[in-house]
Amino acid sequence: MATKPMTKTQLVAALAEEMGTDKKAAGTALDALTALITREVSAGGAVTLPGVGKIYCRERPERMVRNPATGEQFKKEADKVVKMTIAKALKDSVNG
Repeated sequence: MATKPMTKTQLVAALAEEMGTDKKAAGTALDALTALITREVSAGGAVTLPGVGKIYCRERPERMVRNPATGEQFKKEADKVVKMTIAKALKDSVNG
């Protein structure tokens, strides 16, 4: 049932067709959007893509973790993780 995810080449081609432009312009637009999202989230902000979801960065506190292979417990330093909340419109279109 699971299909392969869309590759960047396929995404650029589909975006070019949807925009009615060439693949080079669509690729440039995709790269610019990716850079913009990366820059904003790295700076601690969030980006909302209407109809898709919200991408943001969340800080995780220092915590104790366990190595599953050895069972050894050790302290993991605080870090950041990128999260995405999916928009209700997208959930409804998938489930409806």
